[in-house]
Amino acid sequence: MSLPAGAEPTPGGAGTAQAALSRLQADLTAFALPYTLPGADAAARKARLVHDQLGDYVLPRLTAMDAPLLAVVGGSTGAGKSALVSSLVRRHVAVSSAIRPTTRRPLLLHATGDGPWFDGERVLGSLAHVRVAEGSEPTAAGTRTPRELEIRTCSALPEGLAILDAPDVDSVVDDNRELAATLLAAADLWVFVTTASRYADAVAWEHLRSAAARDVVTAVVLDRVPAGADAAVGRDLRRRLDAAGLRSAPVFVIPETTFDPEGFLPEEHVAPLRHWLGTLAADAAARRGVARRTLSGALVSALEDMDGLLSSVRAQEEERRRLAVVTNAVHAEARDRITAATQDGSLLRGEVLARWQELIGTGEFLRGLQVQVSRLRDRVTAAVLGRPAPAQRVEEAIESSLARLLVSEAQRAALETEQTWRRAGTVADPLAAALSSQPTQAERVRHAERIVRDWQGDVLNLVRAEGADKRMTARLLSLGVNGAGVALMVVVFAHTGGLTGVEVGIAGGTAVVAQRLLEALFGDQAMRELARRSRIALDERVAAYLDEQRAVFTRALPDPSPPSDHLVEHLRELTVTVGRLTGDGAQ
Repeated sequence: MSLPAGAEPTPGGAGTAQAALSRLQADLTAFALPYTLPGADAAARKARLVHDQLGDYVLPRLTAMDAPLLAVVGGSTGAGKSALVSSLVRRHVAVSSAIRPTTRRPLLLHATGDGPWFDGERVLGSLAHVRVAEGSEPTAAGTRTPRELEIRTCSALPEGLAILDAPDVDSVVDDNRELAATLLAAADLWVFVTTASRYADAVAWEHLRSAAARDVVTAVVLDRVPAGADAAVGRDLRRRLDAAGLRSAPVFVIPETTFDPEGFLPEEHVAPLRHWLGTLAADAAARRGVARRTLSGALVSALEDMDGLLSSVRAQEEERRRLAVVTNAVHAEARDRITAATQDGSLLRGEVLARWQELIGTGEFLRGLQVQVSRLRDRVTAAVLGRPAPAQRVEEAIESSLARLLVSEAQRAALETEQTWRRAGTVADPLAAALSSQPTQAERVRHAERIVRDWQGDVLNLVRAEGADKRMTARLLSLGVNGAGVALMVVVFAHTGGLTGVEVGIAGGTAVVAQRLLEALFGDQAMRELARRSRIALDERVAAYLDEQRAVFTRALPDPSPPSDHLVEHLRELTVTVGRLTGDGAQ
C-alpha cells in the first residue's frame, strides 16, 4: 500500500468517508483504458471489481456496522456448495446436480426479520435483485449467467446472518467466474468449500490468498473426504492454510457420505459449521468485529488496487502523449519542408517560371540584370499594360504549384502518422476513426487551392495598402496590383532576409528582377517589410492547413478515464478513510 509522490494524506480528510468513496465509485463507473498495453485488461477487471465492491459491500457496510453478516459460500466446481447451503437450513433452496456448472443465478438467504436490509439495491447493487417467496422451488440452471441475485427469506436462519450460494470460482463459464469474484468481494466472511480431491487446485488458493490479504474471516469446508484419509488430508490442508496466511481459519471436515432420507447431508456433519455461523451472528459485538475487520481489509485492498490502477492509467496517459508528440512532430516536419521549398526558389521553376517570363520578358532581363531600374520598370509596365492576362496566369501557376506541394506534404504526414500508430499497435480503433475522418483526395486538393488563393489575396491586400500609404497609387496602377502582387510572391519564394546581389541560377535571377521592380515601386525597406509580412501570412496559412489534419489525428486519441490526477486525489481520500477506520473506528 503506497501513495504516489506528493500525495500525502490530507489532515481531516475531504468530506465524509462515504462521500469520498462515492466519488471514487463514480469515477470507476467510467473507468476506461483505451490503449492496448500490457496489463490493461487485468487493470480493467480490477477496476470493475473495486467498483462493485464499493457499491455492493463497502458503502452499505460503512453505514451499518450492526447489519446482518453476509456469509458467501464459494469454492470449486462440484464441491457441493449448493448441497451444503440446503443442508445448513434444512430447506431445498439450491439446485444440486451432476451437470456443471449448476449455480448460475446466485442465491441469498436471510432471516425473517432481516428483509429490509436486503430489499432495494443497497446491498449487492451491481446485480439485479429478484425476490422469491420462501418455499418456492429452487431455480433451475439456465442457459446463461445473468447478473441477477435471487433473494429469499429463510425462517431457519437466525437473525443477523445471511448466506449466499455463489457460482464456482473455477467455472468454465467466464461470467460465472467474474460473478463469483464479485460476490466474494462483497462478503463479510467466506465459507470456502473444496473437496479432498480438489483442495490443492491453484484457482482455489488464489482466492484463499486473496481472502488472507484482505483479512476476511474465512472458514474452509473440506468435503467428500474418503474414510481413513481425513488425518493426512487435514494436515496437508492445514499446512497450506498456514502458508497462505489463514492460520486462524477453522476447517470443517465432511466425510464421503450419502444424503439422509430428506435429501440433506447428515446433521452431524453440518452442525459444527451451523453452530460456528450462528455464534457469530448471535453476538452483536462479534458480528461488529467481523464486519469491521473485513471492511478494513477491503479498504486496504482497495487502496492497494488503486495504487496499481494509477500506474496503469499513467501508462495510458504516457502512450497518448507519446503518440500525440509523434503526430505533432510529423506535421511540424511537413511544415518545415514546405517552408524550405517556398524559400529556396524551387517553386520558381517549370510553369511558374514560364508564366513569369511571359509577364516580364525574362529572356531580355536575364541577359542584362544590371540595366537601370527605370528601364526595367518601363519594360515591365509596358508588358503589363499591354497584356494583363499574364499576371493572372502567373498567379494560377503559383496556385497550382503551391497547392500540389501542400497536398503532397499533407499526404506524407498522414501516411507517416498512420505508420507510426500501426507500429505502436495500441490504437487500432482510434486510428480507424482518424483515417475515416480524413478528407478525400479531391477535398484535400480543393482545400489546398483555397488556402493558396486566400494567401494570394493577403499579398494583394498588402500591396494595395502599401500603395495607398505611400501615395504611389498612379505608379502602382500603371503596373497593376496583380502585377506587383505577383512580383511580391516571387520575391517571397526566394527571399530569406533580403537578396543582396545577383544570385546564381534562374530562380535567383527571377527573384532579383521581382525585387528590383518592387524596390522601384516602394523602396528597399518597404519591399523587405512586404516580403516579411507575406512570408508570415503564408506560414500561418500553411500551419493552419496542416494543423487541421494533425488535429483529426490527435482528437482521435482517447484519454483514459478517470485521469491520473483524479486517482491521486482518491488515493489521498482513501488513505484518510482507512486511517480513520483502523485507527479511530468506523464512522
